[in-house]
Amino acid sequence: MLAKQLSIFLENKSGRLTEVTQVLGKADINLSAMSIADNSDFGILRCVVSDPDKAYRELKAAHFTVKITDVIGFVCPNTSGSLAKVLKHLSDNGIFIEYMYSFANGDVAHVVIRPTDLEACERVLAEKKVELMAANDLYKL
Repeated sequence: MLAKQLSIFLENKSGRLTEVTQVLGKADINLSAMSIADNSDFGILRCVVSDPDKAYRELKAAHFTVKITDVIGFVCPNTSGSLAKVLKHLSDNGIFIEYMYSFANGDVAHVVIRPTDLEACERVLAEKKVELMAANDLYKL
């Protein structure tokens, strides 16, 4: 089940992340999950939000460079080796993961991945009985 993720380009200067969170907060958009990757010149904030289409419009209006991409969310037990087992299913089927971020909450871990082949990834996860997250469930975390 595909979900929408925002990728926001951020200059490496103090306050840019604050500005993004202020725009989202003012528009009553909640951040469900996020990850920041950076180098010396810029960063990319990847995030799952409660209303991705509205967030996209609000961030564009605030002059941010933003893109929407599809990702897959799934749940696995929050125990040693559980994620490795799921990732092995994917790698055994030739599915490459561009990036991933996750967070644990009690007995489960929620994982967001961006595979190069979304359809094949969904198929393998479903075949292996990995619990896929509906987009709306991911947006509400």
